[in-house]
Amino acid sequence: MLTDAVVKNSNVDGKAKKLFDGGGLFLLLTPTKEGVTSKRWRFKFIYGGKEKLMALGMYPEVSLAAARKRRGAARALLDEGIDPAAAKQNHKRQTISRLENTFSAVAEDWIKTRCEGWSPRYTEDTSKIVARELAPAIGARPVTEISPPELLHLLRKIEQRDAPAVAEKALSIAGQVFRHSVRIGALMSDPSRDLRGALKSRAVKHHARLSEAELPAYLGKVESYAGAPVTTLGLRLLLLTALRTQELRFAKWPEIDIASRLWRVPGERMKSRREHLVPLSDQAIDAIEALWRLSGKRPYAFPNEHHPGSKPMSENAILYALYRMGYHGRLTGHGFRSMFSTIAHESNLFDSQAIELQLAHSDKDKVRSIYNAAQYLRERARLMQWWADHLDELRNGSPQRVVAIASARR
Repeated sequence: MLTDAVVKNSNVDGKAKKLFDGGGLFLLLTPTKEGVTSKRWRFKFIYGGKEKLMALGMYPEVSLAAARKRRGAARALLDEGIDPAAAKQNHKRQTISRLENTFSAVAEDWIKTRCEGWSPRYTEDTSKIVARELAPAIGARPVTEISPPELLHLLRKIEQRDAPAVAEKALSIAGQVFRHSVRIGALMSDPSRDLRGALKSRAVKHHARLSEAELPAYLGKVESYAGAPVTTLGLRLLLLTALRTQELRFAKWPEIDIASRLWRVPGERMKSRREHLVPLSDQAIDAIEALWRLSGKRPYAFPNEHHPGSKPMSENAILYALYRMGYHGRLTGHGFRSMFSTIAHESNLFDSQAIELQLAHSDKDKVRSIYNAAQYLRERARLMQWWADHLDELRNGSPQRVVAIASARR
């Protein structure tokens, strides 16, 4: 057996040499160019009928006593039928993976992997949740070390800021990051899965909207509104198309085909990420023709009042117009869709699937969704003409067709 003195004082000049301690442990002495003897601990063992070697470290960083301890640990693995060299390499890989796969690193990889299918705004919002809400607390931590209680504690702190919606979003994003960790082999399971339902439930906030009885007064105010004509036409077309405000205000002229009476909203602007077809009523055509006379030479159908050549109408243009008409807190741009949905469903004149397709509500079965979009297009065209005529009846008390506001002002 070796002694500390022998290990310390042993040297070689030109040829490698082995000093054996017993039980498979030996010290490998090799000369270096600098004339110093390199001393490496090695463990020789038999596994699967083959002789193998395992490195145990360098002397003096690893002393004789420490080398014997490592030999003992390796022999204990052999007694259990485990290859100690393979176990060491696996542990090394896991350590590297643990240090490299921090929450922030995996989140960045997840966003890069998925963002091509997202809108720029969704990508920005998601990145902000990661950077502002999650990364400060767990960003530098390996995903393998983040426990459900730790994540819940973080989410509770967000809730305490009176931001339950942000907490829910943070939980959803964290879950997707952890599931991405599982897919890339950095984690065995998602620690957020047991937290679903753990956050405080929040009351559903419905978009402010008007009742059908309030619509005649509203329509009259729109007709007499003294604001920008483009905004007025935007208010009218939101009602006539049931589009979301963002889907409408970013419209470009090539999307709108008056000849075929169809507006094709591209998928990148839709919540469902699929192209949405909007059949145009006579009244919508009138409004679009009036809009063309105002902005037909601009890239955007609804140009920005201050930057008409480069930007679309401000996201607040519609909202502020509603405020000026006296509907602060009573109506939002999205409220038009709610009114359309309620009145159309309650009419019992149209297939509910046609109404839902007109609202571009996603169908989880994408094949069926594409089929339905074509199948119900004629029914939806009938629906949108009925809706436009119904609005005229509400405003006038008769089915007389109303000419577009902007054209009436010329």
